Amino acid sequence: MANTATIEIDGQKHEFPLITGTEKEVAIDAKALRSSTGGVITLDPGYKNTGSCESAITFLDGEKGILRYRGYSIEELAEKADFLEVAYLLIFGELPTKDQNDKFHDDIKAQSLVDDDIRKIVDAFPKSAHPMGIISSLTSALTAFNPGSVNVDSEEDMYKSVVKIMGKLPVLVAWTLRKKQGLPLDYGDKNLGYVENVLKMMFKSPNEEYKQNQILVDALDKLLILHADHEQNCSTSTVRIVGSAHAGLFASLSAGISALWGPLHGGANQAVLEMLEAIKEDGGDTKKYMAKAKDKNDPFRLMGFGHRVYKNFDPRARIIKKAADEVLGDLGIEDPILDIAKGLEKEALEDQYFVDRKLYPNVDFYSGIIYRAMGIPTDMFTVMFALGRLPGWIAQWREMRLRKEPIGRPRQLYIGETERSFIPIYNR
Repeated sequence: MANTATIEIDGQKHEFPLITGTEKEVAIDAKALRSSTGGVITLDPGYKNTGSCESAITFLDGEKGILRYRGYSIEELAEKADFLEVAYLLIFGELPTKDQNDKFHDDIKAQSLVDDDIRKIVDAFPKSAHPMGIISSLTSALTAFNPGSVNVDSEEDMYKSVVKIMGKLPVLVAWTLRKKQGLPLDYGDKNLGYVENVLKMMFKSPNEEYKQNQILVDALDKLLILHADHEQNCSTSTVRIVGSAHAGLFASLSAGISALWGPLHGGANQAVLEMLEAIKEDGGDTKKYMAKAKDKNDPFRLMGFGHRVYKNFDPRARIIKKAADEVLGDLGIEDPILDIAKGLEKEALEDQYFVDRKLYPNVDFYSGIIYRAMGIPTDMFTVMFALGRLPGWIAQWREMRLRKEPIGRPRQLYIGETERSFIPIYNR
């Protein structure tokens, strides 16, 4: 393959270097395009063909259905690692040793206490507030209690900031749920593992002993791993671009949470359950809605099937489908919504229309089913996604700062009025 790409504009040829990644992906280095062509830019709405950075964190091949964190397949990590091991891998580049992992866990637990003034902020929210608005605000509020900026060049400073936010966000997530449900706020139990503590903080009733369900623990652990990073998606790009202005880590994470809120991104699993609710209200006929999904003239959209990046089966969905089956089997829940979900899944996997177009159930479809079965309210689904995505956002922010990337500043193609003279108000 040639080492350069040639673009011809008005008879003039301009050469640009080709950069090849470690997985043989090729990119045109267009940094000098505007300066060398006298102002020409590329236009790529949605950035479907534009790389914003070089990154060593996550590799994704949508055509082949491949997802790897730092070179490790998502399948192997979900089977053999726990969430904190994966978080350490993403942020610091290598899987932790036993001593590193134990210290990481202990240090996170030591940072799990949240300033009681944050509790006052939680109390100030009305019960009607959306959990994503609450968690975004609380993450931003942490900046007030940690005003110093993180020195990314100091391993010690960076590590302290990582364990601080990894310790505090689960508490804020649990408080957000308990606020919505009118339950007393809980700081958790230092004797528990990370995921076990999350579940206990969320679901412990004040008047009875809490008992762990290992199937739920394993399912949530896998969900958090599967959501931990996903290359340069909307929220990750937001974290990087906010951080590129040298905004602090907590402020950048808060921006990422707000980006994740959108129904086309992290809110997709909530949209799945809302769709299932609508189907139930209309009688629960799955065949009717599969036909509507295939009708180009029908505005109905089947949520939780297919993926913008994966043109094959979402590798995360293969893993979490098994966990979903285990959770539903163990809990023995009778829920018409979950019955509808299983009916849609079965029909989509067997219907030639969906098979030909590779419109398979994705991770959002199955994660919504699991969260509902666990008893997590629909409007909390995206908050759980944020908890899983936290280490990926931290890793991306840290990488961007260590690489000393310039402030993000996209160009535009202006399509407004050309120069015109001002008209006094009495002549308009």
